[in-house]
Amino acid sequence: GLIFRREHLKLVLDGVKTQTRRRHRHLLKAGKVYEIKRDWFYGTGHRRLITRVYRQRLAEITPEECLKEGRYAPEEFREAWRRINGGWDPDEVVVVYEFKVHDKPQPRSLS
Repeated sequence: GLIFRREHLKLVLDGVKTQTRRRHRHLLKAGKVYEIKRDWFYGTGHRRLITRVYRQRLAEITPEECLKEGRYAPEEFREAWRRINGGWDPDEVVVVYEFKVHDKPQPRSLS
């Protein structure tokens, strides 16, 4: 599965954040269900279904996609990307995952 930072985890679990962009090469597959994790060792007990996987240049993100990333305006998304990934290269090609929460078991502590 994919790991989400604390600031994004609640948005994922609430169904607000339905896209994520990643630099990695080990692709998750559309149509499969993966656990939502808070770090390398701890899951949340929740799972999500990957509904679409594609590649995109960072500069091509639309305002609508920024909202799916967690209700960001485009500049807020760029700032969040810089904070999390250390820089912004508009020509960098990343993997985009669209997903939805697959089930909602009893919540675990997110701390």
